Amino acid sequence: MLALEHVLSGARGIASLVLSSTLADNHQWAAEQRRLRNELPPDVVATLDRLEADGSYDDPEYERAEQLYLDRHFYRGPKPRAELERMEAERGREAYRAMCGPNEWSLSGVLKDWDVRARLSEIDVPVLVVRGRHDMCTDAIAATLMSGLHNAREVVLEESSHTPVLEETERYLGVVRSFLREHDA
Repeated sequence: MLALEHVLSGARGIASLVLSSTLADNHQWAAEQRRLRNELPPDVVATLDRLEADGSYDDPEYERAEQLYLDRHFYRGPKPRAELERMEAERGREAYRAMCGPNEWSLSGVLKDWDVRARLSEIDVPVLVVRGRHDMCTDAIAATLMSGLHNAREVVLEESSHTPVLEETERYLGVVRSFLREHDA
């Protein structure tokens, strides 16, 4: 989101852009995350429904249920993973909730209406859209990016979810490195 905003602000000197597991429209993002959430086992969905109705997002039972969604769509690699543990420990939960909301499918923060779909065609540099097959950046979300960008290439890493740089590190870095070399000014 920051990279898109930076390019769309008229930043100069940008030779290419890498969009990794991202989006162009928060409403579409939330709808796709609700779809993925609702594909979880029925008892997990029922737990999420019950605790969300109470606003009990910090309840350990809610966190365990939400973890199943994250295990499918955020990080599918081996655990423990030091980078993820550090990220979780240092995560600014209050800031995230103020910006986005309590989870990926219930957007209520200041960015809930963020949408740059109508402006994607303004981006005039080559763009790499890279994501995992099991990503929170679903086929539909990536298709929105691809249809709005006139000079984009999509690469899907088959064994990854939302963190392909951690799940298929060598392949991810190879794809990004190749793209950047190809478009190095």
